[in-house]
Formats: sequence, C-alpha cells, structure tokens
Amino acid sequence: MIAVDNVLISNDVVEEQFVCDLSKCKGGCCEEGDAGAPLENAELDLIVDLYDKVLPYLTPESIAEIERKGKYVYHREFGWVTPTLGNDNEICVYGYRDSKGTIKCAFEQAYNDGIIGWKKPISCHFFPIIQKTGREGDFDRMNYEPREVLCKPACGLGKKLKVPVYQFLKEPIIRKYGEDFYEALDTAAKLYKSSK
Repeated sequence: MIAVDNVLISNDVVEEQFVCDLSKCKGGCCEEGDAGAPLENAELDLIVDLYDKVLPYLTPESIAEIERKGKYVYHREFGWVTPTLGNDNEICVYGYRDSKGTIKCAFEQAYNDGIIGWKKPISCHFFPIIQKTGREGDFDRMNYEPREVLCKPACGLGKKLKVPVYQFLKEPIIRKYGEDFYEALDTAAKLYKSSK
C-alpha cells in the first residue's frame, strides 16, 4: 500500500496499466455488478436537483423505473445506489444505449453538452478503482478492481499505451482529493517504481 494524506492506495493503482476501450466493452460497467452505482450522501441531493435537466436523455423505461423506485435506492451492502432496470441486464437507470449499443451516462452527456456542471457519480468516474471513504477518521481506500472479462480490452490497451491506472484516472482523483493530492501520488508512484 501507498499512503498519501489519509488515503491508502493499493500498489496495483500505480503498477497496473489501464485505458478504457469503449469500442470493445460498450460501457458494460454501467450494467455489470451487484447493484447500481454507489452514491455519496452529497450526491443524493445533486441527483434530485439535476433530474429535470437529464430527463431528455433518459429512456421511457428508465423514467418509469425512477418513478416507481425513486431517483436512488438503499442497498444493504452498498448503501445508497442508483436504481437499475431489471429488464435490461440490470443497466443503471441513468444509462442508455447509443446507436452502436454503447451505454452512455445521461449525467455525463448533459455535462458534455454544457447543460449541467456535474459529470457523474464519483464511483462511476473512479472505475476500475473502487474508492471507499473511511468512517470516523479512518483512512480512505483506493483499490484497483477491473472486471476480469469486461475490462480485458482496457487492460490490454493500457499496457500497449503504457498508461498507469492512476494516470488514466487523474481527473476523478483530482475531483475527489485535489491537485496537491494527485501530485503527491504521482511523486510517490515514481519513487515506488524506481525502488523496485
């Protein structure tokens, strides 16, 4: 483990290489899993506040499911999560398939179109890092957990391009922890690699 501030970072985050290959995985992380996307408490109000603005990006099935279940739901193991559509391989209700069958995020598309200022849940932005916030002063944790089959193309592309996981995920790391944290992680990663 590498420790930066109050965060414990798995060595895999700096050792392994990864670059999403959407043309191959088709955004499968938006539907493969045991529940919807985990949400931080602060994100619950954001989802409610931004819902009307992302409504045009949602499918009729998603809208019906949100009206039935709510904009987020509680899962015993994962806490607050986005609802999923049972009739579409458990896809997140905020996801939709484009003309090529790739799953896109309604929040991210609205963000890219300049309609909202929030990109998507931080847990989605971090994937394949699973980030857990520590409780009551405990350390946060960052672990690299790609899906064995789904993420195989991304692992291959990362190796081909020689991009470490933490560099590929620079934007969400800075979004969550700030520029200084990322610079400290980058320095620690370089020291770690040079010591091996």
